[in-house]
Amino acid sequence: MKKIYRDLFKVVLPVSFQYLMMSLVSASDAFMLGFLDQDSLSSVSLATQVAFVYSLFFGAFIYGLSVMAAQYWGKGDKATVKEVLAVTMRYTLIVGLIFTLATAFTPGLIMRIFTDDPVLIEGGVKYLKMVSLSYVIGGFAQVYFGILKICDRAGLSSLIGSISVVLNILLNACLIFGLWKFPKMGIEGAALATVLARIFETVFVIILILMKKCISLDIGKTIFPSRCDKTLHRDYWKYTIPLLLNQLGWGGGVTMYSVIMGRLGSNAVAANSIASIVRSMVASFCWGVASGVSIILGQMLGRNELEDSKKAGGSFVRFSILIGAISGGILLLITPILLNLVTLEGEALYFLKIMMIMQAYYIIGGSLNSTIIGGIFPAGGDTKFGMWCDIITLWCVVVPLGMIGAFVLKLPVLVVAFILTLDEFVKIPAVYKHYMKYKWVRNITRE
Repeated sequence: MKKIYRDLFKVVLPVSFQYLMMSLVSASDAFMLGFLDQDSLSSVSLATQVAFVYSLFFGAFIYGLSVMAAQYWGKGDKATVKEVLAVTMRYTLIVGLIFTLATAFTPGLIMRIFTDDPVLIEGGVKYLKMVSLSYVIGGFAQVYFGILKICDRAGLSSLIGSISVVLNILLNACLIFGLWKFPKMGIEGAALATVLARIFETVFVIILILMKKCISLDIGKTIFPSRCDKTLHRDYWKYTIPLLLNQLGWGGGVTMYSVIMGRLGSNAVAANSIASIVRSMVASFCWGVASGVSIILGQMLGRNELEDSKKAGGSFVRFSILIGAISGGILLLITPILLNLVTLEGEALYFLKIMMIMQAYYIIGGSLNSTIIGGIFPAGGDTKFGMWCDIITLWCVVVPLGMIGAFVLKLPVLVVAFILTLDEFVKIPAVYKHYMKYKWVRNITRE
């Protein structure tokens, strides 16, 4: 078991650091735009939901990549891993192009989904037009980061991503406020900084591909589906479609949280934005654990180490609860510091204080569920249960209750916010019951 945890932490530490650095970009956007005015903070917070929705698509594609590539890598079949990479890259680029075109040409229509406030719509439109190119090029880099983690190059992925984040934060400061000889661009400066950081990542990924640091990208199979093995292609979609529906169902529900909060006023949006960003930063290690668990268990299952995988899974479940509890404690400890640093005042500041307490217990359930649903189940190709679990929990329970509370019963903002934190705990009994059936303990590779 010690060796398994050594292997796990080789993945978890760099991946967690990368997640943390990515969260710092959102934090820097919120912190810097908060110095301009609260409306700038709120409008960009809503506009970045588009990037979140896009991440659901490429996240599902990369999940599918991880499900299959980890087992084939554990088996030693690198040729199949290369083909899975080509399939994943193809669909990520197609969806990225759609998001780029939509945000470039219909940003106003997109912003009206999230808010009816004309001031917030205007700010969001400026951001989306400028940031539009980042979607298609960002997806390209993220897919290759995913394959680097599979082929034991997680540290390299983390290094490039972290340098990109530092660059993004520095450019944020320069372009938002007009430091040195840079123009003062405000909201559009934050968007341009994101685009430039994504270009940086893409250039380095191309260099890595040319240097053959990991699995190389087969351009022909990426562009022409007919060149790919049809059975492998079917297998990819067999495991990826449930993951995609899961991502969209879960992500759509979370986006509905923003839609609900976006109609409760700028104070609610600003407080919820900051609380969510801080939770994301602290939860970076939880997400890193889930990602690492999926890869390590996948490789073990690909080698037919079924009984050892079952024992490791139980250990990982207990570990995720511990990590969640520690993360919740950290959120409570940093809350007083956060309240003294932010520029919010009055009602918005009070909302933030209570929302941070809510995030502290929410993260415990999130850690457990992300490890089991996002790590253990997909490692063995068990991708359908998570889809139904998340969709039913969010769309049949939490979102309807949140909308009724906000728009029918006109409940206070914090009561609505509490309702929207119930999803992780509602599904725990069903998740654990399914885990104990051990349907995920299987080798899904083909000869």
